[in-house]
Amino acid sequence: MRQLIWFRTDLRVQDNTALNAALAAGPTLALFLVSPGQWQAHDDAPAKVDFWLRNLAELARALRALNVPLLIRKADTWSDAPAVIREICRIHDIGTVQVNEEYGIHESERDRQVRACLGADGVDLRSHLDQLFFRPGSLLTQSGGYFQVYSQFRKVCYQRLHSALPSCLPLPGPQQDLGIPSDVPPCTVDGFPAPSEQLRQLWPAGEAAARERLDAFALEALWCYDDRRDFPARAGTSQLSPYLAAGVISPRQCLHAALANNQGEFDSGNPGAVCWINELLWREFYKHILVGYPRVSRHRAFRQETDALAWRRAPDELEAWQQGRTGIPIVDAAMRQLLATGWMHNRLRMIVAMFLTKNLLIDWREGERWFMRHLIDGDLAANNGGWQWSASTGTDAAPYFRIFNPISQSQKFDPDGHFLRHWLPELAHLDKRDIHDPSALGGLFGVPGYPQPVVDLSASRERALAAFRDLGGRTA
Repeated sequence: MRQLIWFRTDLRVQDNTALNAALAAGPTLALFLVSPGQWQAHDDAPAKVDFWLRNLAELARALRALNVPLLIRKADTWSDAPAVIREICRIHDIGTVQVNEEYGIHESERDRQVRACLGADGVDLRSHLDQLFFRPGSLLTQSGGYFQVYSQFRKVCYQRLHSALPSCLPLPGPQQDLGIPSDVPPCTVDGFPAPSEQLRQLWPAGEAAARERLDAFALEALWCYDDRRDFPARAGTSQLSPYLAAGVISPRQCLHAALANNQGEFDSGNPGAVCWINELLWREFYKHILVGYPRVSRHRAFRQETDALAWRRAPDELEAWQQGRTGIPIVDAAMRQLLATGWMHNRLRMIVAMFLTKNLLIDWREGERWFMRHLIDGDLAANNGGWQWSASTGTDAAPYFRIFNPISQSQKFDPDGHFLRHWLPELAHLDKRDIHDPSALGGLFGVPGYPQPVVDLSASRERALAAFRDLGGRTA
């Protein structure tokens, strides 16, 4: 019986659970749905959509080598998906649709509707665990709930991984030619302008590019990851997050690459490898949170009492933060990096998020939305988890009184100012002492061409502490 592999955020042929299952079960066709209305509703960035399309073109070539025809259809929103897929199944006599599980309330509802629609025609929708090591709901506390503390979640993950390490699937062999022509992937989609060629070159598409990046990181930088990952001027991180978010590479492939360079150890051996595996498990943790606590998919705080927090409405300050014009160099450099590259170093994500939510006391949802609209690696679970951690509204979040001083962070993690000079050329002439806080130089106008700070860091810190203390009093 013919199979249909419905690709979503799993744009690869290597180690793809649903694809392997489909080809093992029978003659297989592939499908990808172009859904601009849904992507806009989810605030997906133009750079991210462009990355998907470029990877879709690479996937089409890889499928061609397997004799799997790729059908591309438009379903503007996911509510259109059931009818579109049903029609394909009828035309091509499909018996089973194979998918890799996705998480979030909209993804779950989409798949429920597709399953019900296909079921009326006797077509089965079969879903597979693929983008996680463990299916949500399979790792629970002793009381039967989802973990809310990462260290406890990680401990159970280690126990399971030691006893049942998920293996990578081999590349399936080609099937017989079905004589069905493939569609040509679109280069652009209305509503999502193409990013600059410079940005595209930073993120080459395809599994080969992802694997090359993974192998180079594992061999050259994994051993010192724990020492270098917090310094944005150094090449200390893997920069694999866009490939993981689009499913161009799997977390299993990443885990096995780390283990191969750490004598097979998860929680001992090389500190860099252990640290990076922990980052993979943080990614896992936030996806489990997405399933266990659906309110985080609905723009709600995980800690529900913080929904009463008195956030400020300050559109001018928000825009200054968005455009990298706050007068705080490390914040501005990070925000300009995001606008130019579609990516931001993880340490900087925490710094700019805490500055927005604590020093400016602006709702974390404003920052979460801005990030999603610009990140090439935008992922609901990771982005929401990171923002709520920084805002002290999330699970296992930073305590509200832990507020990064961005100038101290800059001095610690960019001590010579190399990152600042790259993204803030108007400050390039300053020495490594003054560049972190040019406002301290004095003078009526400060450094020509660079704004004065939009906020006093000490006073704004006290304002944030008071707001959180007031929240505690009102919810006691």
